Amino acid sequence: MRTRRILVALGAALCLLAAGCSGTGPTGPAPAIPTRATSHGTGETPHGASPTTAQAAHAALRAGEKVQRIAMPATYLPKAPSGGTDDYRCFLLDPKLTRDSFVTGYDVEPGDASIVHHVILYRVPASKVGLARAQDARSPGDGWTCFGGTGIEQQGASLDDAPWVGAWAPGGTETVLSPDLGIPLEKGSRLVLQVHYNLLNGPKPDRTAVDLRLSTSSRLTPLETVLYPAPVELPCRPGKSGPLCNREAAVWDVAQRFGDRASWLVAGLLMLCEGAVTPHPGPTQSCTRTVDGPAVVRASAGHMHLLGSSIRIELNAGTPKAKTLLDIKQWDFDDQGSRPLPATPIKRGDRITVTCRHDQTWRDKLPALEGIPERYVVWGEGTTDEMCLGILSVTRS
Repeated sequence: MRTRRILVALGAALCLLAAGCSGTGPTGPAPAIPTRATSHGTGETPHGASPTTAQAAHAALRAGEKVQRIAMPATYLPKAPSGGTDDYRCFLLDPKLTRDSFVTGYDVEPGDASIVHHVILYRVPASKVGLARAQDARSPGDGWTCFGGTGIEQQGASLDDAPWVGAWAPGGTETVLSPDLGIPLEKGSRLVLQVHYNLLNGPKPDRTAVDLRLSTSSRLTPLETVLYPAPVELPCRPGKSGPLCNREAAVWDVAQRFGDRASWLVAGLLMLCEGAVTPHPGPTQSCTRTVDGPAVVRASAGHMHLLGSSIRIELNAGTPKAKTLLDIKQWDFDDQGSRPLPATPIKRGDRITVTCRHDQTWRDKLPALEGIPERYVVWGEGTTDEMCLGILSVTRS
């Protein structure tokens, strides 16, 4: 029975991290997956500047490209379920594709940047649009609650091929892919716009939009997203106490706020990375996964929240062929964009390691955490929870 629970937890973790699973499960509603964050961001812009939604002019279009705007159907007033301070809302959008296309860039325009913690665009293939519509119809009003991924059953994805089209977090600007690359979108596809609202300072109306750069060129190489998560097991500091300094209570609290599968994810990450569900508490956590097939890494990014201090992604660490794919020594919530890399081949059997360091002392420095009791921190969806996520953009032959 214990083995079965471990396997269920691992399966839930993989599914939730990649795209989101069906809306129900053996123990209740299915939420929870990751989505990025932190400078030492607060939901505020750096140095006390006022948040702004002003957009810079788009980069010039290249041959065969056009820009198409997709937007939330109406203004939405966020509301955090389960008494929390975070609302994840998904909106089903139609880019009106009449032929197979590629996304060659995107520019996310938050309606109110002071509450938008992150945005992720997911692709929904034409064969799954009916499931997406059914998911939307089950929830009153525009969109649906979607902690983790989209919640669309059988969307079809894994950590090695996540259905991400693009992502935005504080500090994000227009993304334009290299001229030879594109993210495929088949004719009749839809997009799910997931917006994570941070409501620590209260709700405000929002209507986020995205300008998609589209091309129908047949010469583009498809770009895929590969996710490399690691556990978070950050205990309270010596001398600090409180009910949530107990790990079991902290995991239970995450499950209360985001659903039972949030706790499955905590256990599943340990199983994925450690081979067992026994945690090893400490500020530094890592995870190594073996590459299952050839690819070429073209860009990298990382994601953590307010207690993040550093993140590193390494290829074949500790060997003569070791390469660093990402090394952010001082995590900045307001600079979460991807970093382009020289084309870096990886092959079956290579090992990729993501390492994150978190620090409870940020609680003493960040206005966003003022007055929030210290706790044992595990992977969780809230702005005041934590994540450790490496992200690679790859092409395959």
